[in-house]
Amino acid sequence: MHDDGLDAFGAFGQDPFDDEEFAEQEGEQDDGAGEFEDGLLEEELRQAAAILDPVPAELRQLAMDAYALYDMDARLAELTFDSLVDAIPIRGATDVPRMLTFTAGGLSIDVEVTSEGLMGQVMPPQAAGIEVLNGPQALRPTTLTADAMGRFTSDAPPSGPFALRLRAGGEVVVTEWLRA
Repeated sequence: MHDDGLDAFGAFGQDPFDDEEFAEQEGEQDDGAGEFEDGLLEEELRQAAAILDPVPAELRQLAMDAYALYDMDARLAELTFDSLVDAIPIRGATDVPRMLTFTAGGLSIDVEVTSEGLMGQVMPPQAAGIEVLNGPQALRPTTLTADAMGRFTSDAPPSGPFALRLRAGGEVVVTEWLRA
């Protein structure tokens, strides 16, 4: 081998992986305009991912269930009756209400969901605060009040996935998430 002054990189002492030199070159080119373009690119990538690789329904359900349980003191009310699954359909009936029953220990919540809204009753009858958690708006839930007989109503029907969070007598109960 002969020594002609070249180092291992084939240049006279220049390391192509020199971080300082790279940073100086980047600094000369960065005028702050890339931040706006990066934001647009990120949004386009999010939209493409949502179309080409959507979140699986099972994972979305697990995420909603996890959010519903963020209050660790809350008990999960199990769905014990759903008219879509458990009831015998009536021939010729259209726009029938969906009847749901949730149970947690000795407490049950009966709910009727229609296109005009929802109404329900807490059993045993008692005053309660009820929050309707509704999909992405779950951070700002609709709040209803059950009277002394346990009855509550809402003029706004839930759209998409929804759950109920009941607060009564120092106890918090959260229902399973369902689609309206």
